[in-house]
Amino acid sequence: MVFSEKQEALVKESWEVMKQNIPEFSLRFFTLILEIAPAAKSMFSFLKDTDEIPQNNPKLKSHAVKVFKMTCESAIQLREKGEVVVSETTLKYLGSIHLQKGVIDPHFEVVKEALLRTVREAVGGKWNEEMKGAWGEAYDQLAMAIKAETMKAHSSQFLIN
Repeated sequence: MVFSEKQEALVKESWEVMKQNIPEFSLRFFTLILEIAPAAKSMFSFLKDTDEIPQNNPKLKSHAVKVFKMTCESAIQLREKGEVVVSETTLKYLGSIHLQKGVIDPHFEVVKEALLRTVREAVGGKWNEEMKGAWGEAYDQLAMAIKAETMKAHSSQFLIN
């Protein structure tokens, strides 16, 4: 899989725009997730016991920033190394937490859709099919790495029991 310099630049450029208003885009990201899949609410500890998305919740902001940042980093890695390399400990943690929360393939698609729509809103007129493809590919590669780790965590859970 070849991730071009242009694709990397498109992701980096739009991430720079998003960084200027993290609270707004974090909130928008989670609003979109819940619009697309209302049942996902119970999967996030900071959304479980509330009727609305908390405006100034640091956990919400932190989670959204992780998704944005890791997707951006995966774009850079795809360009430099041809694959996504998340540190072993981060991947192990992500794998176990996603397993624990019961995250399955359709959930990744919901997050991808919300991510792409958030980026589109953030960059406005600069949004195009190429940018959508770059963010989409970077996210898909990151999701694949997390899913692979979730499968490992799932397998080792059976070995322990």
